[in-house]
Amino acid sequence: MKNTSQNRIAIIAALPGELKPLVHGWQQAEKHVWTGTLGGHSCMAIAGGMGAEAATRAVTQVQADFRPDVLVSYGWAGALTCALKPGMACAISEVIDATTGERFKTPDTAGTRLLTLDHVARSDEKRKLAETHLTVLADMEAAAVARFAQRQQLIFHCFKGISDGYNEILPDFTPFISAEGQLRMAAFLAHVAVRPKYWGSLQRLGKMSQVAAGALAKLAPVMVG
Repeated sequence: MKNTSQNRIAIIAALPGELKPLVHGWQQAEKHVWTGTLGGHSCMAIAGGMGAEAATRAVTQVQADFRPDVLVSYGWAGALTCALKPGMACAISEVIDATTGERFKTPDTAGTRLLTLDHVARSDEKRKLAETHLTVLADMEAAAVARFAQRQQLIFHCFKGISDGYNEILPDFTPFISAEGQLRMAAFLAHVAVRPKYWGSLQRLGKMSQVAAGALAKLAPVMVG
């Protein structure tokens, strides 16, 4: 975001772990909400939950409480091809809503394309999704944030860290996501405890998600450059 004037930046993530390295040292305004600065710009970051409905609630909240000039969709995404590796982070040039077909461009034209789904991408569908939509990453929230930014005439950016590779065999998270967009951890752990085929992938997911969150935090200057 090349702008010499100060902007108010709202950073929308799904889970607190996505934001942890970025908001280190910031003030926690309320649960899952932090305020701070990047490059002299006032910022609010919120971990609003997984999925479009949770993201919409989050952007509605920051619009009422913070009145941002810039909305940033920020957090983890799954790789759909071998082009991107877990632990990497990248700017997104275009977000595609798989449900509606809408496309939302960002100012970061050198970035890559992201597909927003209404579920966590399964390993058996990733290749087809990549070929159909010509994308290499998938998430569940970015299109909702982009749509809100478009309607409110706000600048929209998207930065994603790759949490899992395209060939990882992961369990279906969708049944364990609550109406508030939170992972029902106890039920999820009970589910995978008796399914050892997922243990290795989940261990790698946890490790690489932390690496990706750190890489994302290093991209923060891009937002205010």
